[in-house]
Amino acid sequence: MTFHSLSRSRFIAFFDESGDHSLTKIDSDFPLFVLCTVIVDRKIYANEIIPAISNFKLQYFAHEGINLHSRDIRKATGPFTILQDQKIRDAFLSGLSDLIKSLNFTLFVTCIQKIPYFKKYGDGAKNPYDIALEYTFERILHFMKSNNECELPVIAEARGRQEDDALRASFHRLLSEGTYYHGAKRFQKLTCPISFRQKRDNICGIQLADLCAYPTARHILKPDHMNRAFESIGVHVYNNGNVLGLKIYPK
Repeated sequence: MTFHSLSRSRFIAFFDESGDHSLTKIDSDFPLFVLCTVIVDRKIYANEIIPAISNFKLQYFAHEGINLHSRDIRKATGPFTILQDQKIRDAFLSGLSDLIKSLNFTLFVTCIQKIPYFKKYGDGAKNPYDIALEYTFERILHFMKSNNECELPVIAEARGRQEDDALRASFHRLLSEGTYYHGAKRFQKLTCPISFRQKRDNICGIQLADLCAYPTARHILKPDHMNRAFESIGVHVYNNGNVLGLKIYPK
């Protein structure tokens, strides 16, 4: 498969995560690892999503180069110190929720609840990233088949050479060997090159995945609490027949 043909793929996927995948040191306040995948139609991404996100940024900043990073927004740090003003914060968060709800994308989220997962498997537990990747792509496989597509470039935020190499190896293993429920032959029909981009590249798809990851994690931790951000995000979760794009494990 040539680069040129992949640049014409109908869909593009973007990865981001919330929480870490360590099973040796588990944060009792945030004992989750969440892998969030946003899939966009390339034409919609170019003609609608990128302009809409850029226009939103320009309502608050002098340029569109600001990176919409969930943690910085929550903490009102960096360029988001403007959110220390409550009126601006309320308008910004409300506008951001409305923006995300209005965008046309499909969301897949896999959450590994690390404490029950480790209790269940102990030293035999696999890396939560590997498990999340498997569950996510079993669902993406369904999405791709239902759309009669087999090419899906995947873009992830660079985390460092060692972490990127580990994810690349897990990704290659998944596509080569398949999973317990879906054999290698099914995954080998997919062409999914993965690439890593720096935060400074300011890629809208990665930012969108980041903005979806943390609110979904908070919803899983506290499902009865008001969570306007997740209300805007939840409408995008893949739901086709009996396949749901939100997977929590162990349940």
